[in-house]
Amino acid sequence: MQPLPSADLEVSVAVIGAGPVGATLAAALAARGVPVAVIDAAPLPPMELAGFDGRAYAIALASRRLLDAAGVWERLPTTPCPIEGIKVADGRVGEAPSRLDLDFDSTEVGGEPFGWMVEARALRVALNARLPGMPNLHAFAPMTAKVARDPEGATVTLADGRILRARLVVGAEGRNSPLRQAAGIGTARHDYGQIGMVGAFAHEQPHHNRALELFLPAGPFAQLPLADLGSFGTSALPHASSFVWSERRATAERMLALPDEAFARELRRRIGGHLGAIEPIGRRWHYPLSAMHATRYVAERLALVGDAAHGMHPIAGQGLNIGFRDVTALVELVAEAHAAGADVGSAALLARYQARRRPDALMMIGATHALEKLFGNDVGPLRLARRLGIAAVNRIPALKRGFARQAMGLPLRG
Repeated sequence: MQPLPSADLEVSVAVIGAGPVGATLAAALAARGVPVAVIDAAPLPPMELAGFDGRAYAIALASRRLLDAAGVWERLPTTPCPIEGIKVADGRVGEAPSRLDLDFDSTEVGGEPFGWMVEARALRVALNARLPGMPNLHAFAPMTAKVARDPEGATVTLADGRILRARLVVGAEGRNSPLRQAAGIGTARHDYGQIGMVGAFAHEQPHHNRALELFLPAGPFAQLPLADLGSFGTSALPHASSFVWSERRATAERMLALPDEAFARELRRRIGGHLGAIEPIGRRWHYPLSAMHATRYVAERLALVGDAAHGMHPIAGQGLNIGFRDVTALVELVAEAHAAGADVGSAALLARYQARRRPDALMMIGATHALEKLFGNDVGPLRLARRLGIAAVNRIPALKRGFARQAMGLPLRG
């Protein structure tokens, strides 16, 4: 291995972007003894925001194991809510979900929860508590940087004039990744013509740690259980859940403009009455829904992770978890190479990373796209066929376990 040019700091990996995926990658690498720097244009503490804001992540079992290994999970300031059951059903607004449903119970797949609901702010707090002071980790935020790659590594020039040298640079800056664009890596994109609405609501009756996924003609709707902490915002209702709601743009814009009482009625028209009284809490977040896939995940001395590499419809709730799978694969490859004294940014290592991650992400993008097209309509024969299909899966234990393990981020067997 040739020596690196003179620099203010030399690391094995420089991660550009300190969002959930980039920050977790940096922490996981440092925990494995790999010298790493993470750079983000935003200061880390303000990313936490103040108080409950309505956003939450569904963290799959495999993702929790990654956060555990990185020393992040134990630093969560609030107790995550386990997802111990999931009901999947076809439906129509204002009607009860089809009785031909698919009902998952975690006891059928080894007893561990399918995942955990973690407030977005809580994950940020945990990451911010973990990153400072970690041996082998240098965090620069707020800080902008220019990156130049060459056959021997990457030179990262910080806005304050300091220079970092790394064997590998990782793009974790989101869907509009400047590093991906600079590398000339193209993308395939699809606009669903929908808006995704995300938020939370307090409710009267307990959710029993169960999630509901409804396939509605205009798009999927999910209710996801949050931990019961007694009170949420100004609500006196004792329980809370998160919602992920996809609608056509015009309808979504009308829904977002509704006052809380009318918005609650629309939520209840989709969820039904089993949670009792409902009251929206926190902010209502929204974003356009599209799919995106990079034509390559790697270039010379560069790897892409998370939204810089792929984006998908939220119908299966796997977007962040697929990004965490990128992290798991890259950490394993880089840590093994580092321990062996090998080049952590070699073309051979990057080829192995791409071979491991790109087919998996492409499969998930394809699956979510197919689900959206199959369920996003109200055609009578198709509606009956998909309801019968859902009921059939519910009665085939091996197939049902396979779906459940996929949602947990686990191998199909094991």
